[in-house]
Amino acid sequence: MRKLGRFVLILILAGTGLYLLRVQPVHSKSGKKRLLYLTLSAGFKHESIPLSRDIVKQIGDKSGAFETTFADDVSPFTAENLRNYNAVMFYTTGELPFSEVQKTIFSGYLMAGNGFIGVHSATDTFYTWDEYSKIIGGYFDGHPWHQQVTVNVVDPESKIVGFLGKSFQITDEIYQIDDFRDDSEVLLRLDPMSVDRTKPGAHLRYYNWPMAWTRKYGKGRTFYTALGHEDAVWRDQRIRSLRAADRDSNS
Repeated sequence: MRKLGRFVLILILAGTGLYLLRVQPVHSKSGKKRLLYLTLSAGFKHESIPLSRDIVKQIGDKSGAFETTFADDVSPFTAENLRNYNAVMFYTTGELPFSEVQKTIFSGYLMAGNGFIGVHSATDTFYTWDEYSKIIGGYFDGHPWHQQVTVNVVDPESKIVGFLGKSFQITDEIYQIDDFRDDSEVLLRLDPMSVDRTKPGAHLRYYNWPMAWTRKYGKGRTFYTALGHEDAVWRDQRIRSLRAADRDSNS
């Protein structure tokens, strides 16, 4: 668990998040980049959401790199307002009440070169909006395992996850992904030898069990990590230090 905090920070914010925040030159009056973090639950509401908001804000404040605006409804998703942000982050569930106009605005915002970060249940969102599949890259397909697992690093040379070595262990609720878009760049996969693959609800796909990936969407870039259900994944004290992660996040 020694690397857990730095791992979560890099994946959720520094390694890809701050990379995404650099895509478009939007700054606040303070000169910082800006992140819009949506935590709207139209389905199951995760208990770790309030803690995740605290941690994200603390990381931004301590690093001085970005400011976070929190939203628990869809009102900020207007063309005028989204121009104020470099990236949008989802910790969401269900069919969010975006209007068709808002969906067009949001997809256009990303296509134009802005960033998207999806955490855990972001894949349990917008099943009926086909375009979202192209944004997120796949959909939630059950979580048969809630335990310590081994996660394999797909590319040990990756600037985002390469510091983790070939594999690491973590305890969390482990998502399976259906309708996975294999034009994504997979960063992490579940080691199938670390779980009971005969457990009811376990589904073997040809792409196995991806747990983190990036993908292009128009001129923008999106990132998703299946991790984040457990408070412990967010609470680790080491995720409050951005220095090492910032060094490794140059892409």
